[in-house]
Amino acid sequence: MQPPPANLQAIKDRMKATWMAGDFGQIARYSAAEAENFVARIKLSPGARVGAVVTGVDIASNLVEQARKRATEEKLSAKFDEGDAEQLQYPDNRFDVVMSMFGAMFAPRPDRVASELLRVCRPGGLVTMANWTPGGFVGRMFALSAKHVPPPEGIPAPVLWGDEATVRQRFGSGVSKLEMRPQFLEFNYPMGPAKVVDFFRTYFGPTQVAFSRLEGEKQKAFADDLTRLWAENNQASGERTVVKGEYLEVRAVKA
Repeated sequence: MQPPPANLQAIKDRMKATWMAGDFGQIARYSAAEAENFVARIKLSPGARVGAVVTGVDIASNLVEQARKRATEEKLSAKFDEGDAEQLQYPDNRFDVVMSMFGAMFAPRPDRVASELLRVCRPGGLVTMANWTPGGFVGRMFALSAKHVPPPEGIPAPVLWGDEATVRQRFGSGVSKLEMRPQFLEFNYPMGPAKVVDFFRTYFGPTQVAFSRLEGEKQKAFADDLTRLWAENNQASGERTVVKGEYLEVRAVKA
């Protein structure tokens, strides 16, 4: 079910504001190691053109600026654009590899996303994604958030991009080869579960915005449920939290 066109721009404006809240750069520091693993497994060839599309991050102006600043500091030749995974501003067949890690999965129209990722990839090129799974830790955290703060109607759950059958249906005949395998990102924080929830409440836009839409006891109930989820899945003890989040690694070769 796709969102009605009349509501689409409002949904996207709300999405952009959500991801610009907080400071995702603080959150990203704890997933950087797995991001490196994800890219390393692709085994990029020298000179390959890579299109990195991170919807929900690249649509947030402040995060694009963070990426540009970091690239400059590390003397990397990289270009960052503010963009929309449903309407990429690149020509057909532009990239050898099109990559999205926990980004394009959040766009409201997944069929348009699949079409665009394939459009900008050359024939025989690779579209690769990392998408949180419905049954994994992050998928359950999203479900818990939706219980307290229902998402807009008519938008497919982002974690459906972590379901193999759904991914096959969305890419369809546009790919000649499709491989998927579960992977895990380890969240490792030098703080207990309750403080992890405070950390997300401060820096993770979706969590910050969700709390802002609740009042009084409802905020406390949400915080308690999140703390319980982190604690129940914590593999560490004391003032440390270690939780493994499952995601689906997708590799699609454009037909």
